[in-house]
Amino acid sequence: MTIFSRIIAGEIPCYKVAENDKFFAFLDINPVNWGHTLIVPKKEEDYIFDISDEDLGEMMVFAKKVAKGIKKAIPCRKVGVTVLGLEVPHAHIHLVPLQKEGDMDFKVKIDNPDPEKMKKIAEEIASNIE
Repeated sequence: MTIFSRIIAGEIPCYKVAENDKFFAFLDINPVNWGHTLIVPKKEEDYIFDISDEDLGEMMVFAKKVAKGIKKAIPCRKVGVTVLGLEVPHAHIHLVPLQKEGDMDFKVKIDNPDPEKMKKIAEEIASNIE
């Protein structure tokens, strides 16, 4: 069982943003920018391109709804999307609020993000998802 499955199951706490029957969204605990959110399928699959076409399409539609919530909650020009997938063997999409391209540098993280600020951001994003 991956760490993401344990988060989805409620075994590990997270800053949840949204979920439906197939997907789960929560703040990255090592964010590259405030509001950095992960979209994961509830069904474990290591490689995003091994997900069925139908589920991958639904995952992107779910990510789009979350991205719109991020854009309303976090002052940004756009919300960037990327898939890396090397650090956890559970497919996931990164959504990152952007002012400039450098805001999506995964080598630069926010040091020790304040838990209260993270909680507030998660609530703000969640309240802006339609």
